[in-house]
Amino acid sequence: MTSSQPFVPSSPFSSSASHLKKSKFTYKHLSQLALASTACPLRVIAHVDLDAFYAQCEGVRLGIAEDQPLAVQQWQGLIAINYPARKFGLTRHITITEAKKLCPNLIMQHVATWREGDAKWAYHEDAFAHIATHKVSLDPYRLESRRILACIKDVLPAPPVQRVEKASVDEVFLDLSAQIHAVLLERHPEISGPAPYDDPTERLPRPPTTALDWNTDALVDLDNDETEDDDPDWDDIVMLIGSEIVRSVRAAIRDRLKYTCSAGIARNKMIAKLGSAHKKPNQQTIVRNRAVQQFMGGFKFTKIRNLGGKLGEDVVAKFGTEEVKELLAVSLGQLKAKLGDDTGSWVYEIIRGEDTSEVNSRTQIKSMLSAKSFRPTINSRDQAVKWLRIFAADIFTRLVEEGVLENKRRPKSINLHHRQGGQMRSRQAPIPSGKPIDESLLFEIAKNLLGQVIVDGRAWPCANLQLSVGGFEEGPTGNRGIGGFLLRGEEAKAMKHSLHDSDDHILDHSDTRPEKRPRSESGAIQRFLSRHGTNHGENDDNKLLMQTDLEKPKASSSSPAADLDEAQHIPSDKGNGQPHCGDEKSPIEAQSRRQFQLETTSLTASPTTQTFFCKACDQSMSATEKDEHEDWHFAKSIATAERSSGMAKAPSTSEAKAKNPMATRKLGPNRLAASQASKKVEKGQSRLAFG
Repeated sequence: MTSSQPFVPSSPFSSSASHLKKSKFTYKHLSQLALASTACPLRVIAHVDLDAFYAQCEGVRLGIAEDQPLAVQQWQGLIAINYPARKFGLTRHITITEAKKLCPNLIMQHVATWREGDAKWAYHEDAFAHIATHKVSLDPYRLESRRILACIKDVLPAPPVQRVEKASVDEVFLDLSAQIHAVLLERHPEISGPAPYDDPTERLPRPPTTALDWNTDALVDLDNDETEDDDPDWDDIVMLIGSEIVRSVRAAIRDRLKYTCSAGIARNKMIAKLGSAHKKPNQQTIVRNRAVQQFMGGFKFTKIRNLGGKLGEDVVAKFGTEEVKELLAVSLGQLKAKLGDDTGSWVYEIIRGEDTSEVNSRTQIKSMLSAKSFRPTINSRDQAVKWLRIFAADIFTRLVEEGVLENKRRPKSINLHHRQGGQMRSRQAPIPSGKPIDESLLFEIAKNLLGQVIVDGRAWPCANLQLSVGGFEEGPTGNRGIGGFLLRGEEAKAMKHSLHDSDDHILDHSDTRPEKRPRSESGAIQRFLSRHGTNHGENDDNKLLMQTDLEKPKASSSSPAADLDEAQHIPSDKGNGQPHCGDEKSPIEAQSRRQFQLETTSLTASPTTQTFFCKACDQSMSATEKDEHEDWHFAKSIATAERSSGMAKAPSTSEAKAKNPMATRKLGPNRLAASQASKKVEKGQSRLAFG
């Protein structure tokens, strides 16, 4: 059966309408942004570069006006010129005399120096005239660099979202991808959900905005096939967010530390670094993805990172140009043929703005160097040793800043480089790991290395001397020396009093804890007997000691019941080891046990009162005390026999039975084994008779 109505699709397909609503970026790209993946096309990298850093440091230190021309002097040359001075045509290649002619009101500040014999660097007004006895110190700039880096990290979120790489003393790379991802989802919740159909390759919807406010940022012109009339995509949105973050970082450095800096924002490190130098000073440049080709075409490729050295010279020699736009016409095959497969492929990608290098968050230094070029040369060991002392002090000062005193980081090796004529010789030695690093240790090792160089001969005249440390390793964390577990002085007294007060508090609130007794010279068995044997009239002194120790007056000491009450405070020795009977003969023990059994046979227990009566003591007591009372009788009989055997010759078996009827009590397994072991005589040995 057929329908009379023609078929009409419920959702007509319109390729043009669908394409306009979709971005060229996918949900997978969005997830890569959160991970700061180097392969993510939405990645955002910033390069922050301090403006004329050395000159700014001196201007801030001296407190001069920002529009005052200033140059940093090193000996007879200039190493840094601020931007107000550059307006007069000053460059680093001119002499001091020429600089003064071009800018009469120029302030020239010489760098700090180490003076021979000094323990620390300082600013010396006449340093430029003492090149032979002074050494340049860049420590003031390193210290300011650390302050700026700390400020940047303070503005950004904490790691792992924060990714900061210190590229040099005055430049820093920032990977803002993870931070931008969080801001992006907050501002545009429509892309925060899962991908449709759980397919990460699904394209994102287009951004809702059609115009972006770039504030005062410098925007690089778009490529020839791109126009500003095109609606922005998500790569433009992330660049905008990145520019806001970098602007806040630069503002914090300006407000807190009084330094200005420029920045470049792009999709990788290489383009970001080129962008930071595009507009200076105190500006930031944004290189959008749609403007990369236009931006790169105006550069010489020798200005690109890693292409300014020998590799750049090799490319210029083989292709006859250093312009990026001309090298773009060279095919990949030609580059591989002349530069090799790996180098050719890398150059092909880099001139097209492709760079997958990662921002390395480890900004800690790997080595430290202190050096001096001698003009005129030095010609004796004494002169070299004086400079080694300065080198050691210089390096140790920087090690302290790295936390060597707190054992956070420490170098493993020290190196000495010595140049004589055109020959450079090096010597290396390990730094003892078991010793704390200080200036004297570094100096002594350096002197030993210098001695090795001198022994080899041809050490003078010396034109250059260098001392360096390297192989840094992280120190252990959480360790303490033995002194850390000890208390001294007032601290120890306070701890003692607190423990005493704590013990008193516990005793006051505990009814079951026995009172503390003074230490007795007698053994455990004697203390046990002293609390039970006084009723037999053998140790009258123990009776008084018992009452003093326990501070509890009982019934008459002649009363066994009172003695047994005292015994409740004493743990039984039954399970902790047995009384030692010396050379007591087994018949004595047997007779004592039999007598004890006869005496205790008459112990009767009442089923109603749960008591028993001991005929030997002529006392009734609780049934729970029966076992301990029997043990006391047995121990008493053994002790009596032991004393008798020490005072007289060993009696015969019949005499022992008569004197010690309690020895007939049956021995337990442990006591029997101990008794047999005491009587056994090894081969070649004989038993000595005492007394």
